[in-house]
Amino acid sequence: MTMTTTSTTDAEDTPMSLRGAIPSIVTRRQATPVDAPDGTYPGFHPRQELLKAGLVFDGGRPLRADIRADYDVAVTLRDGVVIYVDVFSPADRTGDLPALISWSPYGKHDHGFLLERIPGRAGLPKSALSNLQKFEGPDPDDWCSFGYAIVNVDPRGVYSSGGDHAFWSVEEGRDYHDVIEWAAAQPWSNGKVGLAGNSWFALSQWFAAAERPPHLAAIAPWEGMSDYYRNMAVRGGIPTGDEFADFIVTNFVRGRGTVEDIPRNVADNPLYNGYWESKRAAVDRIEVPAYVVASWTQLHSSGTLSAYRALTSEKWLRVHNTQEWPDFYDPAHIQDLRRFFDHYLLGVDNGWESTPPVRLSVIDPGGTDVVDQVERDFPLARTTFTALHLDGRHGTLNADAPSAPSEASYDAADGQMVFTHRFGSDTDLIGYSNLHLFVEAEGSDDMDLFVRIDKLGPDGEVRSPLVIGQPVQGTSGQLRVSHRTTDPARSTPSEPFLFHREELMLAGGEIVPVEIGLWATSLRFHAGESLQLTISGSRIIPTELNMPSKGPLRNHGTHILHTGGRHDSFLLIPVTPAADAPRVVA
Repeated sequence: MTMTTTSTTDAEDTPMSLRGAIPSIVTRRQATPVDAPDGTYPGFHPRQELLKAGLVFDGGRPLRADIRADYDVAVTLRDGVVIYVDVFSPADRTGDLPALISWSPYGKHDHGFLLERIPGRAGLPKSALSNLQKFEGPDPDDWCSFGYAIVNVDPRGVYSSGGDHAFWSVEEGRDYHDVIEWAAAQPWSNGKVGLAGNSWFALSQWFAAAERPPHLAAIAPWEGMSDYYRNMAVRGGIPTGDEFADFIVTNFVRGRGTVEDIPRNVADNPLYNGYWESKRAAVDRIEVPAYVVASWTQLHSSGTLSAYRALTSEKWLRVHNTQEWPDFYDPAHIQDLRRFFDHYLLGVDNGWESTPPVRLSVIDPGGTDVVDQVERDFPLARTTFTALHLDGRHGTLNADAPSAPSEASYDAADGQMVFTHRFGSDTDLIGYSNLHLFVEAEGSDDMDLFVRIDKLGPDGEVRSPLVIGQPVQGTSGQLRVSHRTTDPARSTPSEPFLFHREELMLAGGEIVPVEIGLWATSLRFHAGESLQLTISGSRIIPTELNMPSKGPLRNHGTHILHTGGRHDSFLLIPVTPAADAPRVVA
């Protein structure tokens, strides 16, 4: 079943400036059935069980203490739709418990199944978890022993929960709000609720907290994008994350209603409209304290950091050097998160408020990373932005602009240009880079540009950061040139903010300036190592699960890059002096 709706806006609180401007086309299709092959759904069985200490689930860690489990508990949302949750709580306590809510469509019954589908279980042995946890959610064995209740939710349209699935949206945030208020009203509750988890669990927290539920006390979004259009689906105006998201929704989201047809919606809504506005979290509305965790190297990096910066509430940031799953379940980080929630949900005077506001990692491929570098802010106030000028004649990046203009070109479909800069002294780049180019399309009226920065050793070999054993670029950016219009009110010299409200096609022979903002990085270069800038018309940026979009690129003929003279193209990089604060090397 496929349903398509056309409207001028998809959210009640879409700004007036967007309403009616660009119509939204929303297509839905039937969700993958709950009983489709390769599933683990145990069926609908409301009941209460006592899970005894020492019990082992599927080879996991034995339970530390007795846990009371209430399965398939009904929760009625504001529009009358009924969804179902599982509640885990300490068996020796019947009241005065704070709740941590785990929200995602991956199945409240998952208990480690999806983790098994990740190569090497993302470095997490079975003995690291009890297998009571939802995929990417807090482990009830940990948190019940700390005196918390865990509420695992099957959201609207997921498994036996009623309705049609809505994701990463204002609608999902409103449903989440209702579950928060339900949990706070339960006899076992102390009236305070926290939100925890990574990826989908984190992304949904931005939308839930923006709804300002009265009993929400604190959130801990661990790696969650906040603007689906800009962070993933149509990054830089180029369809990018639609195939990956469709794979997740098709294979891991099951229900009896409908889901959004992501590739269709990306193709039908290439410009930013009401549909995409409903999927951009109003993070500035969040009022509760937030412990935000991010990385430099994966799909959630940009959206997590921009959301952190938009927060106006009390906030803490930690940027790690590994990957979200092993980081979230690291025992030291569990205890760190416990201190945060104990302070705000239990009122424990544990000194959490003196925790450094920012702790960063500095990635040093081929060397030794720095973790938990203490900072006062992010982006760092001591950053010096430095221009490296492109020389198309020699393929170099230099402190001085070329004395003479030049052109460099490559085949638009599969060619590329490479520029390098060798550092004479140890240099840290921490923050956002911006590539300013003068470009021309020969044989086309548009261009898709993909940009990546890599670190080269003294031998000229690429030294890549690793994510679960897979090499990734130091940082990257991309742009469909017809989407080049920026918003001057929200742009800075290092961070262009694209409107994505119109397409400005190129005329033959027209040379236009463009800015390609690169995601934030924290990359260390030693003396003798080099920065390599690659510009290409092909998808040179790694994608999640190696699943690039199948959307057509607009690359035909030849791309021409202009450098020097009045067409001074340059890369603005965030050079950062060494920190004065203490660091931990790992």
